[in-house]
Order: sequence, then C-alpha cells, then structure tokens
Amino acid sequence: MAKDPVRVLVTGAAGLDCFDFSRNCLLHLSVFEKMENIVLFQKILIVLFTIAFFWKLIKYMWSFLSMEKEPVTVLVTGQIGYAIVPMIARGAMLGPDQPVILHMLDIEPAAESLNGVKMELIDAAFPLLRGVVATTDVQEACKGVNIAVMVGGFPRKEGMERKDVMSKNVSIYKAQASALEKNAAADVKVLVVANPANTNALILKEFAPSIPEKNITCLTRLDHNRALGQISEKLNVHVGDVKNVIIWGNHSSTQYPDVNHATVTTSGGEKPVKELVANDQWLNTEFITTVQQRGAAIIKARKLSSALSAASSACDHIRDWVLGTPKGSWVSMGVYSDGSYGIQRGLVYSFPVTCEKGQWSIVQGLKIDEFSRGKLDATAQELIEEKSLAHSCLN
Repeated sequence: MAKDPVRVLVTGAAGLDCFDFSRNCLLHLSVFEKMENIVLFQKILIVLFTIAFFWKLIKYMWSFLSMEKEPVTVLVTGQIGYAIVPMIARGAMLGPDQPVILHMLDIEPAAESLNGVKMELIDAAFPLLRGVVATTDVQEACKGVNIAVMVGGFPRKEGMERKDVMSKNVSIYKAQASALEKNAAADVKVLVVANPANTNALILKEFAPSIPEKNITCLTRLDHNRALGQISEKLNVHVGDVKNVIIWGNHSSTQYPDVNHATVTTSGGEKPVKELVANDQWLNTEFITTVQQRGAAIIKARKLSSALSAASSACDHIRDWVLGTPKGSWVSMGVYSDGSYGIQRGLVYSFPVTCEKGQWSIVQGLKIDEFSRGKLDATAQELIEEKSLAHSCLN
C-alpha cells in the first residue's frame, strides 16, 4: 500500500537547492518502498510454497496409511476347514486389515460339500475375502500360497495299528509336500494340524527341501490354550491374565504341560501359578492328564472332534508367528529342534517360543527340574520312535 505524500514548504533563495534535495529524497523513498514490496511478495511466496509442500507431504503420507495391503493366500486342507475358514476370512488369523484369498483342498468324495462351503463364504460377504478356490486338485490348491494350514490327514480308526495310520499319513504328506515345493510361494509358512502332527510335519519337511525348516511347524497351541484354560478355571481368574505355560514334546498323550514358569497377573502384580495353586499334587497329576486327554474327552461328549477349539488355536498360532508375540510372553509351537534343552536335533518338538517379524525363536535358559526332565525325555523318545516308524513306512 502506497504511503500518503508529505508536503514540504520552502521559502527564500535556497529554495531551488532544497527542491533538488527533496526530489532526491522522494526518489530514494520510492526505491525503498519498492524494495519493501518485493520483500513482502517474497515472504508471501515462501509461505504459499511451504503450505503447498506440507499439503502434498500429508497427502503422500495418507496415501500410504490408506493403501490396502496385498492379499495373502491361505491354504486350508481337510474337513475342519469349515470351522477355520470363517475365522480367517474375518481377520482372526492375520489381522483386521489384511485381505485374504482362501484355497480349500479336500478329497474327491467331499467335493460337493467343499463347494457348499465356498457358497457360504461368498454369501457371508466377508469384507477381507478377495477370492475362494475350492478344489480336490492338490497342485491347484497349493499354487501361490503364502500360508498353508494342513488339517487333512487319515484318522486312526478302530482296530488299526499305529503303523497302518502312519503309512496312510506318510503317503498323504509326501504328496502334499511335493505340491507345496512345486507351487507355493518361496517363503510359505506351513502349520501341520493333522495327527500325528509332529511326525507329519517332519515328513513334509523331508519332501519339501526348498522350504526352510523354520517355516514348517505343527500345532501344540491347542494344548497350550487348554493348559491356560485349566489354570484359569482352577484359580477363578480371567484366562487373559494367565501366561507362559509350556507344552513340551509331542502332540499326543505323552506331551508335558508345564506351569513351572507360568504367572498370573493379579492386583498385586504378577505371581507364579505354583504359588497361587499351592497344590503340586494336582499340578503334577490331574492337571497334566486333563490337558493330555482333553481331545478324547471332547469326542466322548460331542461324538465329534474338537474342531472349534482346534481352528481357533490354529489362528492363534499363525497370528503370533506372523504378527509377533506380546513382550514378556511366550507360546508353545511344534518346531524343528536345534538341540535346545537336550532334545535330539531333527525332531519336530514343542518348545516355548517367542515370535518377531515372522520368525520364531526358542526361549532359552529356563530351569528344568528332575520331574520335568523325565517328562521331556519321555515325549522325545516317543517322537524318535514315530520318526523311525515313518521312515520304515517310506522304505
């Protein structure tokens, strides 16, 4: 904005000189005004540029926050898939913002039923579900999968010998391992649920050599969750306040549910389970057998297997493996033994593990008392025998 003119009155002979002086002053004032206007204009430009820059930066960052993740392809085999697939589609396995594509595999006689499950998934209109493949072709089912939940297997029937069951499952897992090796993503994560889960996982590893051994696990999270539930019921506390139970060994009746390092969060802080239960006799007998035989008890009550709790536990297993375990907590997973706690290398054995950035690590340095040592060795011996039996079936 231009300033108002200043009027100057000059009288006498020196007027002409004063007039020249005042003209020069006015000229200089005009230059200063122009310079001030230029500086003001530059400041305005800088402010506008800064606003525009930060607006673009905010939009750029928001685009990353609002960008939808690439879908993860999840394979589920077998018939308890009916219980697990809606959990996966709803986000219970990989989180509420992770889209998924479901591949479902079953045997030929179950093809019509499998197609019915596909129809139900479509009808449920799950927002995270980006596609469904229902097939009896193992090659098609394994194509491009990032996570494989191997629920299908041959169940032991009345009058069958262990070797007969093992022979059937060795054949199934040999074929499925080859299909995963050929068709799955290079970094596929595999969870074996079908029994004998530990040895089925071992067979799968042997026939899928390109899949890293740390990417093949078996489910003992169901037993882990059962142990949490039993302690919760015994102490009348919320199950979420109980942590760090351990399932050691085989997913069988020789497994060892261990509470020596478990704690409960109380109003007075974290306290050891053993201190709160204050009954070693119960912990070393009834508690262990209840967890070991819980599956059989459910079958006796329902006349059906524990599909719901198995499906929920499988989601827990994968979720913690992919997204990580909470700080200060561990979970139980059947993993490839590296010799920790004196367990023979090369067995798939349940250990306490923590997970971070998609990788599991065995918890080290836990004290093992004499009672526990005997239990760890007994379940390891059963796995050694199963491994030998599986190899005899292969031969």
